[in-house]
Amino acid sequence: MNKYLKICLFGFLVWLIPLIVSFLIFGLHEDYRPLFESIMAVAVTLSVVIFSVLYFKAVDKDYVKEGVMIGITWLIINLIIDLIIMVLLESPMQMSIGDYMMDIGLTYVIIPVITIGFGMILEKR
Repeated sequence: MNKYLKICLFGFLVWLIPLIVSFLIFGLHEDYRPLFESIMAVAVTLSVVIFSVLYFKAVDKDYVKEGVMIGITWLIINLIIDLIIMVLLESPMQMSIGDYMMDIGLTYVIIPVITIGFGMILEKR
């Protein structure tokens, strides 16, 4: 598979898996909001770790550079998809950009933190 197609596909899956989790646990959103938010952070982290491991299996050099590249790309993919769905489109999940960034967007900073961390660890090997 083409490297850039793989990066985009993995970025989409990093977004999709937490979305599926959010649908499965949406009942917690109103009554147990802190639990919902914690589970979502774990879902994002788990998705990023899984796809980072899969991605780095095919990398044999420039690990930090690759970690930065996939981290920023996946972050942008996640933000763009979310912003379209939650800010631009009229949907039940619609919110202002400020509310989105405070509630969800900032969580996505986890993505490059993890991928760059993987790159740094692999670079030292």
